[in-house]
Amino acid sequence: QVQLVESGGGLVQPGGSLKLSCAVSGTISSFNGMRWYRQAPGKERELVARISRGGFRNYGDSVKGRFTISRDTGKNTVFLQMNSLTPEDTAGYYCNAELNPAVNYWGTGTLVTVSS
Repeated sequence: QVQLVESGGGLVQPGGSLKLSCAVSGTISSFNGMRWYRQAPGKERELVARISRGGFRNYGDSVKGRFTISRDTGKNTVFLQMNSLTPEDTAGYYCNAELNPAVNYWGTGTLVTVSS
């Protein structure tokens, strides 16, 4: 069973930065793609960023230019660098690994709170 463990969340002031990590028990290059999602209380889950097996990156409109997804295939870890954070970025952030369209694995999430 593949396990994903997120870390790096916490409390940050508006305008600040955080870097999230997602450690994967499997080989990340075996997945079609790795994604970060987020979900705020009372809101729907939102795709934040995705990196494909080939390294192509795409981002949700609300984070373009501020967030960057990256990976370290040697350490089977995916990262999300978040800059210029605003209170609207407050949410639980979840790592997702897509083996194929029918099989996805999820982490338990890490909470990001942006507040002064």
